[in-house]
Order: sequence, then structure tokens, then C-alpha cells
Amino acid sequence: MSSKLPKISYPTLNIDIPPNPKKYMFRPILVKEEKLLLMAKNSGIESDVLSTIKQVVNLCSIDPSFDVDKLPLFALEYIFLKLRAFSIGEEIKVSYKDLEDEKTNEFTINLKEVTIRYPEAMENKIAINNKAGLVMKYPTAEVYDEKEFMDSDDNEKFYRLVVRCIDQVYDGDNVYEGRDFSENDLLEFLEMVDVQSFEKIVKFMSNVPTLYYKLEYKNSLGSDRTIELTTLSDFFTLL
Repeated sequence: MSSKLPKISYPTLNIDIPPNPKKYMFRPILVKEEKLLLMAKNSGIESDVLSTIKQVVNLCSIDPSFDVDKLPLFALEYIFLKLRAFSIGEEIKVSYKDLEDEKTNEFTINLKEVTIRYPEAMENKIAINNKAGLVMKYPTAEVYDEKEFMDSDDNEKFYRLVVRCIDQVYDGDNVYEGRDFSENDLLEFLEMVDVQSFEKIVKFMSNVPTLYYKLEYKNSLGSDRTIELTTLSDFFTLL
């Protein structure tokens, strides 16, 4: 009789990673990852949960070319939903209170039907004057591991997120990579941007692709109602 327990083989799932579809291979979420998620949820700290979600996605990847830190945030959330459907079940139940009749309604969502909504095409090159400007990028998954950033207040977090999305700064023929400068350097630079240019930055940040699922129903008053789900916390109770 063998003294070693058998190795378990797993099915695999190929996921097209947006925004430029490339297939990567993943195994299912295992009990050890479920334990990590439960521990993070029990901590009562949202940043711990989001960091663990990133960790789980990375652990489930079996493709050596996969780099979770380079993923846009919406892509990370999309992968996690697809892994959750593959590993645990395609259907989840969510409850939402109707603000008109104040009754709570329960809905069943098929996670396989969740898509990514791409807003209107946005120019990521933002001119500040006739020779200088910024090139922006989508926020990436690496921010989930930055606890100080994740735990900052909403107003501060927005500005700190913006500087993480500055890919390049250009001034004529000179191009400076955002990654070569500290957060404080970029924050100081951002504070010197004129208001009209900053509004363009805000518009870019407000038009990042998101998860998307639409719930439609008629409430007890006979009104047609719509709920649009766009973040992980809309699908799961993260805390």
C-alpha cells in the first residue's frame, strides 16, 4: 500500500483577458484559497479582501506569462468572477432594497453573463498647453497591495489613484515615465495643472471600463426599475 496520498488533477479554464483579449489558463479556486478569502473577510478590512482577491487570481493562474500586477483593475475583477463561476457555481443571489417602495428584492445572477462595459472612447493623451501634457493609463491591480493607499479617505484616494495612472509626462520632445517619479513628485505636479486640464483627467478616470450586469424588474408600485452592477461589491458582500 502506498504511503503517499494521490495528487489531485484539476480541470482548466481559458479566460480572454480584456481589454486586448489574450487567453490565459487557470485552475479552479481551491479550499486553501477559500480559507484565505474567509480570513480576509473576517478581518473586516476591505483592503485585505481586495488584496486577497488579487492573490487568489495569481495563485490560480497556471500560465507563466501571466502578470497580475499589469492587469487593469476591471480585468482582475472580471477574472475573479469567471473563476468564481468555474470553481463554485455560476449562480449567486443578491438582494437590493428598492428606494421607491422600500421593499427588499432578491435576484439570481448568472456570473457567466457578466460582461465588461466599455464607455465612450476616451483620449488618454491630455494636453496641458501647446507643448506639454500627460499620457494616462487605466489603474492596475497592483494598487490592491498598497495598504496605505487603499485605507486612505475617498478624496485623498482619488488624487493618489490619478498619479498612479500617469503613464508619461511630455514636454515637447522630452518624455518622462511616470514610474520614474515618487508619488509626492507626481502629486506636486498634479497640483500645478490648470483646472480645465484637470477636468479632462477626471473625465478619463470616470470612463474606465467596469464590470456590467443589468437587473430589470417591476416593483410593488408597478414602476419599471433598473439596477446596474459595476463592481465586485455589487455581486458579493466583501465585508
